Amino acid sequence: MAIQVSATALPEVKIIEPKVFGDARGYFYESFNAREFAELVARGVEFVQDNHSRSARGVLRGLHYQIEHAQGKLVRVVEGEVFDVAVDIRKSSPRFGKWAGVKLSAENHRQLWVPPGFAHGFVVLSDSAQFLYKTTDYWYPEHERSIVWNDESIGIEWPIDFEPVLAAKDRDGKRLSEAECYV
Repeated sequence: MAIQVSATALPEVKIIEPKVFGDARGYFYESFNAREFAELVARGVEFVQDNHSRSARGVLRGLHYQIEHAQGKLVRVVEGEVFDVAVDIRKSSPRFGKWAGVKLSAENHRQLWVPPGFAHGFVVLSDSAQFLYKTTDYWYPEHERSIVWNDESIGIEWPIDFEPVLAAKDRDGKRLSEAECYV
């Protein structure tokens, strides 16, 4: 197998570490293999859209989700470093409101699988970061929702000592107690 998979504090959210083949010329790795993903991470997943964002240091995006057309996301960083977070927002889950976070970087080549039913966000720790992700459903702006990044009831331990740069939708996100959540 070309990937190693480990669980986070949220068992459904997985860290994927590819086998990297490197020498003096550079490196090579498979960033996605459908067969291995189905065997080791999640069966029956079909990705329909790839997204690419670039953000400056201190930008925090999230915590995003779609209340209808829930998206699973396979995320990675190809430039820089981010702290990436998933929050379980399934009311029927024993881990409702719990979070898991991991540093993703161009150097560690880690990916994070965030299945449908979770809110997702990240903060850029390097001068800039390019963030790539595959989604299991298309983007529907009318169904997009945001939970505020610093909701005390969730208690995410963001590894930052600065006030993050936020889009209006993230600054105005709802508290988990007020947010539309999954059943």
